[in-house]
Amino acid sequence: MTEEGPRLRSDFTVLRTITTRWEDEDVYGHVNNVVYYSFFDTAVNGFLIEATGTDIRTLDAVGLVAETQCEFLRELGFPGDVQAGLAVTRLGTSSIVYRIGLFQGSSDEPAAIGRFVHVYVDAITRKVTPVPDAIRAAVTPLVTA
Repeated sequence: MTEEGPRLRSDFTVLRTITTRWEDEDVYGHVNNVVYYSFFDTAVNGFLIEATGTDIRTLDAVGLVAETQCEFLRELGFPGDVQAGLAVTRLGTSSIVYRIGLFQGSSDEPAAIGRFVHVYVDAITRKVTPVPDAIRAAVTPLVTA
């Protein structure tokens, strides 16, 4: 079970659309569980690139994924768009904990709820460093109470 935070589509202030692909669906006729984690990564990093207006890969500090978790609630399918709701449950000195809801169709109920942790490190030395100002400014509006 994931930590508390936004759960319904209407609880998330940022929603990003991701289109499922043919290759996402497995032999059981639904999007494979591994793909949900790819959706988390795509939603977070796509948001950061757009919100900062920069290629985040070129910053002096980069966010490495330190932890992911997913609570699977119902199937996602192909073809169809998935909306990824983004929230931040913790904004620390050198890390950010995201809560991500995956939604498909018109339901306000999620197909999955995820936890995604970025730890920021120096791009060269890989030593832990503070979250860059541009990233901090972009995610601060996503922080939940």
